[in-house]
Amino acid sequence: MASTSATLDLPIAPERVWQLIGGFGSLPDWLPYISSSVPAEGGRVRQLRNDEGGEIVERLVAFDDAARSYSYAILEAPFPVTDYLSTLSVREVPGQSGASRVVWSGTFTPTDVSDDEAVELFHGIYADGLAALRNTLAG
Repeated sequence: MASTSATLDLPIAPERVWQLIGGFGSLPDWLPYISSSVPAEGGRVRQLRNDEGGEIVERLVAFDDAARSYSYAILEAPFPVTDYLSTLSVREVPGQSGASRVVWSGTFTPTDVSDDEAVELFHGIYADGLAALRNTLAG
């Protein structure tokens, strides 16, 4: 099993960041390469479409609004991995009142690619996603 994570510190209150990203269907609000998120199964599943028309289906595994965190698993996607589990969380930066630390992390088992290739793929997705979040909040 492989894993990776990306972290972003923002000079914005955690509550405000969570308000934008904390909804399981909110990816299109801040992630420009996800054009739509259609809820299914009472909101526990999201069907994502990217700009190229690709589809990703994910299931919400855990949600903690008070802790500003949720975890999800991929059910269907064009990625060379299985057993994918990811967590997106927002915390206060220690010692910096009113600042947020956003962490996007995941574990997965690569298939038909090396661990390093799978880690590079998902690290890029997480880092690009957090950069998009920074741009959305700045704009």
